[in-house]
Amino acid sequence: MAALLILISGFIFAGAIDLALLAPASAQSFTYNPRPPKPPKPAAPNDGQMLVQAVEVDYDYNNQRVSAVGNVQMFYNGTSVEADKVVYDQKTKRLHAEGNIRLTDAEGRITYANVMDLSDDYRDGFVDSLRVDTEDQTRMAATRADRSAGNYTVFENGVYTACAPCKDDPKKPPLWQVKGARIIHNQEERMLYFENAQLEFFGVPMAYLPYFSTPDPTVKRKTGFLMPSYSSASGYGFGVDTPFYWALAPDYDMTITPRFTTRQGVLGQVEFRQRLMDGAYQIRLYGIDQLNPGAFAGQPGDRQFRGGVDTKGQFSINDKWVWGWDGVLLSDYYFFSDYRLAQYRDPLNSFLSLPTEAISQLYLTGVGNRSFFDARAIYYLSFSGNQDKVPVIHPVIDYNNVINSNIFGGELSYKTNFTSLTRSTAAFDPITTLANTNGLCLNASADPLARLPSQCLLRGMPGTYTRATAEVQWRKSFTDPIGQIWTPFAILRADAIDASISNQPGVSNFLPVGDTQALRAMPAVGLEYRYPFINVQPWGTTTVEPIAQVILRPNESYAGRLPNEDAQSLVFDASNLFAVDKFSGYDRVEGGGRANVGVQATTQFDRGGSINVLFGQSYQLFGVNSFAVTDATNTGLDSGLAKQRSDYVARVNYSPNRTYTFSTRARFDEATGNINRFEAEGRATFDRWSVSMMYGNYAKQPELGYLTRREGLLGSASVKVAANWVVSGAARWDLEANKVNQYIVGAGYVDDCFVLAANYLTSYNYSAGSAPPTLNHTFMLQIGLRTIATSSGSGGGVR
Repeated sequence: MAALLILISGFIFAGAIDLALLAPASAQSFTYNPRPPKPPKPAAPNDGQMLVQAVEVDYDYNNQRVSAVGNVQMFYNGTSVEADKVVYDQKTKRLHAEGNIRLTDAEGRITYANVMDLSDDYRDGFVDSLRVDTEDQTRMAATRADRSAGNYTVFENGVYTACAPCKDDPKKPPLWQVKGARIIHNQEERMLYFENAQLEFFGVPMAYLPYFSTPDPTVKRKTGFLMPSYSSASGYGFGVDTPFYWALAPDYDMTITPRFTTRQGVLGQVEFRQRLMDGAYQIRLYGIDQLNPGAFAGQPGDRQFRGGVDTKGQFSINDKWVWGWDGVLLSDYYFFSDYRLAQYRDPLNSFLSLPTEAISQLYLTGVGNRSFFDARAIYYLSFSGNQDKVPVIHPVIDYNNVINSNIFGGELSYKTNFTSLTRSTAAFDPITTLANTNGLCLNASADPLARLPSQCLLRGMPGTYTRATAEVQWRKSFTDPIGQIWTPFAILRADAIDASISNQPGVSNFLPVGDTQALRAMPAVGLEYRYPFINVQPWGTTTVEPIAQVILRPNESYAGRLPNEDAQSLVFDASNLFAVDKFSGYDRVEGGGRANVGVQATTQFDRGGSINVLFGQSYQLFGVNSFAVTDATNTGLDSGLAKQRSDYVARVNYSPNRTYTFSTRARFDEATGNINRFEAEGRATFDRWSVSMMYGNYAKQPELGYLTRREGLLGSASVKVAANWVVSGAARWDLEANKVNQYIVGAGYVDDCFVLAANYLTSYNYSAGSAPPTLNHTFMLQIGLRTIATSSGSGGGVR
């Protein structure tokens, strides 16, 4: 039978009807598809006209009815209806559809049904045996649904879920679903109301709720209560957070979260967020009038009122510049840790240790094609109570730029740094057993003569320190006819330093107290040489590359006589063997003539995989060796660079395929060959497994406070035990003490509709003064139902 295309103007059957002959329509299948394709939509809203396509159309002029039978497709104002049979009654203006019905509205919602009776504007009617699928993969089903006033839809014996059905057995219950004797959808409010509801997992009832409501899946922001979360701690007992979300406007909102605790009363939490045209910001406020301050006896939390403010924001000036801030203000430095707030909220983010300070800063950052600018003022809020020993940065400014055009045939770049900081009290660090035991470094009343540099380090000077640094560098690489690569370079650096060091007990043993002004210049010229030899075999390609670098420069000015705030970390290994200046910051600058030599070999296998080996050594050619000079922090001593001939450094990286990677890094004593530093790391990633293991062995460094050899293992693993189940864990084993001192184990289920995660971990809490950190044990549980709620709980204690 021929298919007919009917255009009905405004549902008024009187007037001309245009008929167009089409090819026979094929039989259509209405088998359920969890992600059904969108039906074709007309390009325009049809101007109030209905487009009907069917195998057969019958006209009843007496009763003013049109019946479309067989693979019916109707399009009207962005909505399409597909069914076996559709009858339109002009008198009652009702649309009646039967058999394999599929209705797709303008917003992408798809409704399946056996019988559907609706008004021509879809505002009122009923549907039998319906199923509704939305674009965001939420689904509803009911034995019957009645729609009224174009707003209310009542689902009898309704079922709601955000999970896709089983591909192998669509009739099998989804992972979770909510059943209700009645589910009422208020379209204007965009809310779902459940009556006599029960939550089922895999078809098994797990919870009963006589009544609850939730925003419908189209809602991204909706005022109302969120799922509660649970926590426990020795200081406040058991706590329940009951957040209330307040959607104040499209561009800003607020969350009010009182925490009801069994020991301390109610902790108030308010978070305000706003998004503007060029950025966003948020403010968190905390406060509690403690009922039992004695639970924190002897600690900063032993007070009646405790609270804090936490804020952050970032805004764009244009496509290259942003500015922003972070800010934290607390009544006492233990507040966040005692109540597990802000940075302490998720200790999973820091397995090895929890943060020791909060950062308040104001910053401006710009990024160009080959340039970078960053300026920021920083205030560190110490969580360990040593606030007077933490510097205030006002400010630190960095600018780097690479000139786009060639200068004398090479590349010219420059960088600048300006740092200014103030610290109230000297920050000493004991490095001997005697200093640790007697508190010679931290006890202000100790005899200043006992504060010898051989017993302590001065990690932070008291007073004000300002340094301005500018450095310009030129380099050029060229290859000669036989393949040798020559790279000459020249560097000029200048530092202007002003230091006002307070005359506090023991400081004069390390630095000259009072006002100090210094101008330090460091010119350097050098040449780097490489000569790669390439050997091609049927199994792969090997490149052997000798490397030599010679640097000529004068001695470091004021070596060891100026504060060292940003160059205290120095690890000499293969990664910085060919660094022109091996110090990590600007406060120290390497001086004297130096040669760095080594050989690198790389093999690339034709069937995949590669191996890279580097071995080398560094030599002090003339002048004063900066790494042998004692400064306030002993940076350079025990580093392997303090001698004329440095320790040997080596590196081996091996990756046989995409599954395995292995790497080793080592530093060997130049005279004895003993291992001073060794690290070996292996990683493997399979279809379901992911494993990593790192071994570290470090010789004692008494000049830096490491009095014994350190040796340990750090391992982690995760396995996908099922399609959506993952089990993971990590542990650190101190081989010297022969104990596992930190670990985390967890398991979780994650898919597109459900999240279940449980973790148990240990982490460190830091105390004021010289007390060692305490080990904290935490258990965390999280449950999430997509579009419904997410709830979490945590608990733990200190041992």
